[in-house]
Order: sequence, then C-alpha cells, then structure tokens
Amino acid sequence: MGARYWTSVLHLVDAAAHRFYFSIDEPTALVQREGGPCAVIAAVQAFILKQLLLESDVITWKAIKAEKCDQLLVKAMTEIITQAADIQDPKYSVVHAGDSNGFVSGKDDTDSKSTESTVNPAQDISEGNQFNETQAAKQASLESEVFHSQLRIFTTSSIDDVEDFFTERIGMLKDQYGILLLLYTVMCTKGVSEICFEMSDPTEPMIDSTYGYGSQSLINLMLTGRAVSHVWDHDQDISGLKLRGIDKQNTVGFLTLLEHLRYCEVGTFLKSPSHPIWVLGSDTHLTVLFSTEKRLVSPETPSEQARRIFKRFDPEGNNFIAANLLQDVLAELGLVADAEYVDIMRKKLDGENLGIILLASFMDEFFPEEPCMCPDMFVLYHYNGLQRSNPENRVKYHKGQAVLLECTVKCIMDSNPMLTVLQTKWPRIEIQWDIVRNPSLN
Repeated sequence: MGARYWTSVLHLVDAAAHRFYFSIDEPTALVQREGGPCAVIAAVQAFILKQLLLESDVITWKAIKAEKCDQLLVKAMTEIITQAADIQDPKYSVVHAGDSNGFVSGKDDTDSKSTESTVNPAQDISEGNQFNETQAAKQASLESEVFHSQLRIFTTSSIDDVEDFFTERIGMLKDQYGILLLLYTVMCTKGVSEICFEMSDPTEPMIDSTYGYGSQSLINLMLTGRAVSHVWDHDQDISGLKLRGIDKQNTVGFLTLLEHLRYCEVGTFLKSPSHPIWVLGSDTHLTVLFSTEKRLVSPETPSEQARRIFKRFDPEGNNFIAANLLQDVLAELGLVADAEYVDIMRKKLDGENLGIILLASFMDEFFPEEPCMCPDMFVLYHYNGLQRSNPENRVKYHKGQAVLLECTVKCIMDSNPMLTVLQTKWPRIEIQWDIVRNPSLN
C-alpha cells in the first residue's frame, strides 16, 4: 500500500499520539487518550477481558503483574488478527517499524513460511483507498513520514509466529504508533479488496475525517473479522440490494444506543455472544460491559429464536406483523405451515380482523411459559478507557448490581444513556452502580 494511504489513515485516526498502555489504578484496563482510536482500544480490551474471565476471578485482577498484562495484550491482538485472516488459507501480515531480522520462527519450514517485505512508499494504493490522499498528505508531519518510511511487513502462515513476534516486541506495541500498527496489521491481513467487498459502500470512509471515529465496518472488522456495515443477523436483501450482516454468533457482543434511536438493529449474534462481554456504542465513543455470570450468554432457546424470526418480519419494530405473513413465520420456525392450519390460527390470533398479529399473542400461543434461562439478579462491570470519563480521572472497572423487574414495559430515560443501551438487551433491567453517578458511555 502507498505511503499516502498510510499517512491519511494516521491523520484520520490521530494515532500518532496513541499507544497501548494500562491504567495504574486497574492493571488490566487500557487507557485511551483523547481522540478516535476507541474502535481499536475497545476491541482489544474486550478480548483481554475474555482471557481474564477464562483464567481468573475478578477479585484477583488488581494483583496481576505487568508481565502478565503484556501477555494478555498479545493474546488479545493475536485473536483479533486471527479472525481477520482467511479461514481456508490463513496468511498473516504483521506491519511493524524497524528491523525484524532478529526474529526467528519457532516453526519448521514445513509448517510455516515467513517472509519480510518493505512497505513501498512509491506503490500506488488500490481502488479500495477511501481517504482524501491529497489533503492528508499536506497535513502529514515529517515525523509520520519518517515512521512510514520505516514500515516493514512480516508475513507468515503461522499464528504462533505472530504471537511470538509480538511477544518479543511488546515495547513496539506500547510505544508511539502501537495502536496504528495493530490497525495496519488487521487491514493487511484481511486485505483491502476483501474489506471493500464486505462493506456495503466501499466509498464510505472507515474513519471519520473530522473526529477520527471508527465506522461500523471498522468496529465489526475488529470484533468479528468481517468489515460488514450492519449489525443484524445474516445478510438481508432489500429491493435486490444485498446488505451484509453478522453471519454467526460472535465471541464478544455489541450493543448500541443507536438501536434505541432506531438507526440500526442489533441481531442476536451480537446481543448474545459466546462470552458475557459487550462493546457498548454511543454516538461518539465505545466502552465495554462484561460479567462473570455465564448464564447471560446461554444458548438461544426456542422462544428466543421465535422472537428473533418474528422480528425479522417486523422491520419497523412495532411488535406485530401483517396477518398474511403468519405462514412465512411458521415455516421459518419449522412449525406446521399448511394453508388450512394457518388460516385457523390467523383467525384465532387476529380475532378482531385487524389484519395484524401481535408478538405477545403469537408467543402465548406457540411458546407459552418457557422458563427464562437468564437470572433475575446478576453483576455487571463497565470499562471506559477515557480518563476524563472516570471519577477522579482514574480508569477503573465499575461494578453494578443488576435486577430484572417483573414489568415488561421499557422505561427509557434520555437522561440515563447507560440504562437505555442496556435495555436494548434486557428490557426489564434496573441497575445500581458502585459509584455516585452512572458510568459514562462517552
């Protein structure tokens, strides 16, 4: 990729001043300086938390040593890079600055092939370039030009080599440009052409040119390995236009305040990940929510599947569908969908002949009294990497005691964005935090 491309990314992300470093108040929590790299930092933090929850109890995290934190950082980055690689023929392109000749692969040549190449500043960027190169080049500093002139790519087919490479050069990741190097590595491993193919609109920038915010495509790339532009389940065909979504249950989840505003719809694959960790999106920032309660991510029940499929036929979120869609819903769920039976059920569920079927009536008829797998009480923790968003500017995990109320009506409060975003996942939730004010999403 061309040097102007790298420089434009550097300018837009404002990553020149950003590196990976941990909080002195919370040894395993990354700190974010002002700017826009939260799409990278929040994703890395989420995968760090995944490792922590698998290995140790929350009460022991304060005592974790710096060396262990570095190992967690490398593990998290390695997992993110793994997701971006081709499943059938994985090849990893590690972008780094400086000499890497000292690295020796621990694998035999029959198992792994690794090469070292230079990022050619004169090479033209592919058609996937989504940034204003001329403007960015004018504003690029001499320091960034020197940095980009030193970029190299270490290529290997072994993810173990990637982990070893990062482990030996942990100082490079925790130094200036460390966040940018990870972003470059993920994008090079994925490939610009593949990124553009997965995006709904390849001309749309992945990074906001003014504030450096990551687009949904960039967030999805870091969380799932796919640069799709939407957060619903599977792909959707809208008037012949194929819009790509999340293709399977993800390792970590995603919830967003924008769903409450009906700007998007987060599907089950992100709302119910395989680990109780969710990146939370506001309109300007990303934070992370997590829990030690594994029942929060139990396998999807038949009732939950029915709600998900019903909502697919209710794109406006009205909690009802047109009566003539009942047969399609039943067929999708694998239930009896014979015309005669469907006609009987349509008359029963739409007794007033209004032409609609309510979600509540549908669930009562076909999935009555299914036991809820989610506990009524559980503990949640919240992380925000921005110092100014934490009490006394100390980046720490904040604990909240959550309760699911018996009422089924959402109590959305614009003055409480945290509660609002949590209610997109748990509509009946109330939560009491261990600090005076609610944790900030911004």
